[in-house]
Amino acid sequence: QSAAAFGFLMSNMWLGEFDCVSPEVFHSAFGKRYPAFSKRTQQDAQEFLICVLNELHEAFKVRALLCKRRCATNAKASRGSVSETSIITQLFEGQLSYEITCLECKTTTERPESFTVLSLPVPSKSACSLQDCLKCFFAQDKLTSNNQIYCFGCGTKQDAIVKGIITKAPQIIIFHLKRFEWQDKHKGKLLTDICYPLSSLDLSPYTSPPFCKDAEYSLCAVVNHSGFLDDGHYTAFCKHSVTKNWYSFDDEQITEIPNSSVQSDKAYLLFY
Repeated sequence: QSAAAFGFLMSNMWLGEFDCVSPEVFHSAFGKRYPAFSKRTQQDAQEFLICVLNELHEAFKVRALLCKRRCATNAKASRGSVSETSIITQLFEGQLSYEITCLECKTTTERPESFTVLSLPVPSKSACSLQDCLKCFFAQDKLTSNNQIYCFGCGTKQDAIVKGIITKAPQIIIFHLKRFEWQDKHKGKLLTDICYPLSSLDLSPYTSPPFCKDAEYSLCAVVNHSGFLDDGHYTAFCKHSVTKNWYSFDDEQITEIPNSSVQSDKAYLLFY
């Protein structure tokens, strides 16, 4: 039901018959599956995005499975299990690999991990760049105390160092800028001005060598958040895939904007 409502929303958006299109039908169908998002209270856009991607993946994965079963039946050759892929995983899913080295015996293990959204720390309270956020995310980290790992070489918990790298770069990569953090026992919002490029974002320093040639990205959308933790307002900047013009979406107000306006100190999600 959510996927069907999403399909109707996409059709209405691209038909161009209306000045603006309300996502009310999709919101209603989606709210039945995820009641937390059915209320008229502020919710987190990143959490909502992950739930939407999961919901669409599950729906399209089932459809792909039914199609393959039908084809296999027609061919009278049903074999094996069907991998859980969908248009969502093809577009948005990437792969990280964490290299963990025990500081006692120097044994190194690798832990792969799939992702659809990378949550990047914001290393400065005043101003920084997206590259600064990426360097911070992919920096080598030391695991000590309560974060020690169990080393199979030593047979006990040990201090270790861990470093992540992208082993499969997704077609569309989504960055979540972690603007909400604990400040004096209360969760506050970082108003850091984060500079991000509109084109030629180079991810090669954070990828394994075979993927370097495909590691350059261009910005296609931004989700902005103004306000604070419990009250605020979301808007979006989106690049038209055909005309390449940028547009601002603020409820029913849709306006064309120059490239210079796409850089925003309210940026919360970046789509490349």
